[in-house]
Amino acid sequence: MRASLIQIAVNEDESVNSRRERVSSLVRDQAGSADLVVLPELWTTGAFAYELFAAEAEPLEGPTFDAMSKAAADAGVWLHAGSIPERDPDGPLYNTALVFAPDGTLAAAYRKIHRFGFDKGEAVLMSPGDELVTVRLPETVLGVTTCYDLRFPELYRGLVDRGAETLLVSAGWPERRRAHWTLLARARAVENQAYVLACGSAGTHAGVEQAGHSIVVDPWGEILAEAGAGEEVLRVELDPAKVGATREQFPALKDRLLGLDTPRRP
Repeated sequence: MRASLIQIAVNEDESVNSRRERVSSLVRDQAGSADLVVLPELWTTGAFAYELFAAEAEPLEGPTFDAMSKAAADAGVWLHAGSIPERDPDGPLYNTALVFAPDGTLAAAYRKIHRFGFDKGEAVLMSPGDELVTVRLPETVLGVTTCYDLRFPELYRGLVDRGAETLLVSAGWPERRRAHWTLLARARAVENQAYVLACGSAGTHAGVEQAGHSIVVDPWGEILAEAGAGEEVLRVELDPAKVGATREQFPALKDRLLGLDTPRRP
């Protein structure tokens, strides 16, 4: 299975509409070279551009949905289109990831469960999701997560319990905590004996320098590919059978003794 992680640079001088068109073109460029394409978190606005969340919030089936649906269909790829600031018809904002099938239909939407900011920013401006999301591809089962989720291992255990073999992380991770990004991506891969495809963004979001360094980790925790700091398309070939082989060779998951409840809305 061929995967492309598109590490988008968010330039504050570029309009949301222009960036949407540019990213659509980048997705189309993956036709014939990728089966799965992954984009970063909140690439339309920037993950730290809090003042833009409400102004640029979209309904689920808004302009980014339309653009990414068409791009996925044109490229003939499974597309994790990163996330958007979604405005629910009832009013709340969510950080919502979109996954499209190769025919452009929506395969899944995931509202980010763990919001970053403690008592400000995303944690205050957006509501939490409460559902774990997996997507079955012909080659593997995806588990969908977003950025700050990476710090909460129980979420990934829940996804594995639902069949996940390839864990996707769409992020806007800051450069000042880049060491955590790499460490946690590898930890989630090792403890769940799964591939981790972690796609971050480049550039600067509202004065916050982004880490870049998107990374692909195999079920043994080995780094298969890693991007640099700037905009880049990171391409890698995965062997989906390796997940089952690893879990059979070193069956640690069978020794779990503690179960965990599915996260619930506060």
